Amino acid sequence: MKNEEQIWELVANKKEDFINFSDRIFDTPEILYKEFKSVSEHTKMLKKEGFKITENICNMPTAVMGEYGEDGPIIAILGEFDALPGLSQEAGITKHKPIENNTNGHGCGHNLLGAASLLAATAIKDWLLQNNIKARIRYYGCPAEEGGAAKTYMARDGFFDNVDVAICWHPATFNSVNKPISLANSRIDFTFFGKAAHAATAPHLGRSALDAIELMNVGVNYMREHMPDSARVHYAYMDTGGNAANVVHAKATVRHLIRASNLMELRSLVDRVYKIADGAALMTETTVEKKVYSGVSNLLGNETLEKIMQTEWDKLGPVKFDKNDIDFANKIRSTFTKTEIMDSFQRIGIKAPLDLPLCDFVAPLDSSNNGGIGSTDVGDVSWVVPTVQARVATCAVGTPFHTWQTVAQGKSAAAHKGMIHAAKIMASTASILIKNPEKIVEAKKEFDDQISRNPYICPIPDGVTPPISKD
Repeated sequence: MKNEEQIWELVANKKEDFINFSDRIFDTPEILYKEFKSVSEHTKMLKKEGFKITENICNMPTAVMGEYGEDGPIIAILGEFDALPGLSQEAGITKHKPIENNTNGHGCGHNLLGAASLLAATAIKDWLLQNNIKARIRYYGCPAEEGGAAKTYMARDGFFDNVDVAICWHPATFNSVNKPISLANSRIDFTFFGKAAHAATAPHLGRSALDAIELMNVGVNYMREHMPDSARVHYAYMDTGGNAANVVHAKATVRHLIRASNLMELRSLVDRVYKIADGAALMTETTVEKKVYSGVSNLLGNETLEKIMQTEWDKLGPVKFDKNDIDFANKIRSTFTKTEIMDSFQRIGIKAPLDLPLCDFVAPLDSSNNGGIGSTDVGDVSWVVPTVQARVATCAVGTPFHTWQTVAQGKSAAAHKGMIHAAKIMASTASILIKNPEKIVEAKKEFDDQISRNPYICPIPDGVTPPISKD
């Protein structure tokens, strides 16, 4: 039996357990650093599968690591399980129907992500045991990918320092080796402090923190014309100082999310936004406090690992969907616009056929990226250890992520097939590396060459701790 066939069979042997596991995570959607039920399920599964467990990693109550093996190369499989706020949705239907008393939803498919990654780690563990091979496999259960940057803190604090290779995946509308393109970002809270006063009888005595935020936003808006095309700046009011219009507000907070194509460009933009905030404070005679909330780096690619994963993709082929999967996908697609459908394959540089319900091909490695670019804290892992990702079709062509439609498909048969496929891709990629240690050496040399030219500087400063609420 070929190596891949053996490890794929080991994945298939436990698929039902892990499908049920994924569905349990789906049913308890929890947001950043509050994933207590989700991490409990992951811990139970790790114990069941015989992993050595480390909880509360990096002082995060909802982070967990499972490890098997004591000698040989260390392969990390990255998992996530956080949901998104405001995306509550009943699964398996084709209309928007939020669940009562539940505002969160798995709008990025992280119930699938964590389950498939843990299944891959389990299959590798079983394969090592069956073949008496020396290696260590680690599953990192990572919280707070959606805005909390847990992996960034873990990378900064050395939790990946002795890992040889990291492997992960993400649900998608297509099948491919992930393009190592993402935006570095920093979330920073700007709190302005002024002086309260009666807005009618003594406005001259007040110094408005809210005015300072407005002026800061104007300054950032003018900056948009003078920053790189790939950069982005978003903002949200966190505290407006109250809702009384007849009061000069003495305190107000705005969060700015600054994105750039790489860390160097990000640092430059952050400095400029800091100056704009200082200017707004100067104009309003207020003071400003700047507090980094989170940050992530751009992804670094590794061609050595990407070629290996592409070979495994070509052997395994695309996810095999059936008529029922296609029928449900077509019903979901009726809720999309033509533009959404056409945009679906932009990340792999392919025009989406308007009549294709589910992806039935594997994109070539040399396909271009013509789509929008987001951010991920996997980027920081890729700056401290050679990293490779897969994208695997789990939903209908055209599905925009972070929407109710993504949530509606989160427990579908197609989603389950995609997550099992993802586990197979990750597991066989890991097995090839373990059996061919020279490939690990090659991947690490490529990584070292990159880092030597541009050393890693974590976007989250030392001393900043994860934004874990005390309630």
